Amino acid sequence: MGLNKLTNRIYFLEQDPEVDRPMLAYLKGDKISLAIDAGYSASHVQDFYRAIESEQFNKPDFTVITHWHYDHTFGMHAINGISIAYGKTNEFLKDQQEQAKKLNYIEILKKEDIHFRKEYCGQDKLSIVLSDITFSDKMTLDLGGITAQIFHTISPHSEDTTCVYVPEEKVLFLGDSTSEDFFNNGYMDKDKLYSLVQTIQSIDCKYCILSHCEPLSKEDLLAYLLSVEA
Repeated sequence: MGLNKLTNRIYFLEQDPEVDRPMLAYLKGDKISLAIDAGYSASHVQDFYRAIESEQFNKPDFTVITHWHYDHTFGMHAINGISIAYGKTNEFLKDQQEQAKKLNYIEILKKEDIHFRKEYCGQDKLSIVLSDITFSDKMTLDLGGITAQIFHTISPHSEDTTCVYVPEEKVLFLGDSTSEDFFNNGYMDKDKLYSLVQTIQSIDCKYCILSHCEPLSKEDLLAYLLSVEA
């Protein structure tokens, strides 16, 4: 599976529903390259990097994490360069590190999640790391020719949701932010969804990128979210 081109600056390895792997994105600046999310596992990262290298691009200098869930973070130990996450994300990952001290934690996750069982088939240990850099509200990276505006936002999916906006390309990366909270019995907090919709409406973007589906236009995503909100 190779990289898909969204714009001249933005590429992505599409999601894999077979194991519920999220989309991983690559932002190609003149000076710096940035990945969005660290993947499900070392194998996921390796597949991403092979796709990057097949385009003769450099491995990412930085990787920003959209939220702590394991399909977005458990590959972080295998990434190239520096990782960036919202402060709350590291708090969640510290808890995961504590959980992983239990010898059977990986087996618990395999039992709970059929996709996790497939991704970690034949493996008996986890390597969970924290991000190298944290931010408290927002930060901006000048990649050269494009900028990545990284910011925390309210979301029904997870308390630590981080989005990335690339104004020059009019692309907004939303992670899993529009989804319900799977760690709270699939609860959809409509107040939080309304806040997120307002955030999306306020941003001048053409594409909205969610981690487990194809790129959407801003108009199509908002139409769907407003129907859910109703």
